[in-house]
Amino acid sequence: MWKYLALTTAIAASPALSQDKAFTLQAPVELSETGFLKHLLPRFSLKTGIRITVQDGAADAAFGTDGTPVFRQDATVWFLARTESAFTDAFADWLASDVGKRTIEAFAPDGTPMFSADVGAKVEPRAVALSGDAQLGERISLQQCGRCHVVNDTNRMNAIGSSPSFGLLRTFPDWQERFETFFLLKPHPAFTQVEDVTDPFAAHLPSPIAPIEVTLEEIEAITAFVGSIMPSDLGAPIQTQ
Repeated sequence: MWKYLALTTAIAASPALSQDKAFTLQAPVELSETGFLKHLLPRFSLKTGIRITVQDGAADAAFGTDGTPVFRQDATVWFLARTESAFTDAFADWLASDVGKRTIEAFAPDGTPMFSADVGAKVEPRAVALSGDAQLGERISLQQCGRCHVVNDTNRMNAIGSSPSFGLLRTFPDWQERFETFFLLKPHPAFTQVEDVTDPFAAHLPSPIAPIEVTLEEIEAITAFVGSIMPSDLGAPIQTQ
């Protein structure tokens, strides 16, 4: 009797007869030939107990050009497309985790990492096409923005030190978008009115300071003025030992 119970328990616990924690993965030849998958997949399986079988043709998941970006190889971003399942979801989550990212970047067959977990889109500065009146923009900037920001040397001693100067803001890759939409960026909505664009302040939420009131033409002029100034020189990067 006891032998029968022990045998029954062993059969029930057998991996071959229990639910198989596994899925299939398709990968292009150029990725497989790097040896990266032999580095990556066993480490995932060791961590999760989920086995991945690489195969040609249709599979439960695939590395390629569709899906979610998961790692970068030089200028190429590799994506993971997958059917919805607990196992493929676990793989995607692991790739995006700190452990997964470290595993991706630890693959360095010649001593130099071949892949990067940084798949953030690179921000390319868009072409600056400015048609506003820069002289008008300078005047409006001093009148409306100079109470907080250093606009130029004439108000250097009157601005708030914690507010970034126009020269500093000019160093940002997205400076043009910031100025064109400044009225949407905190803290500006609380005290800025753009003619025919923003709603009036709510009766119970008046502007905490003398409001800034501008038109779209004046915002265009301010942006043109900022485009005409030199970005601040922030100096060389700090060197660390």
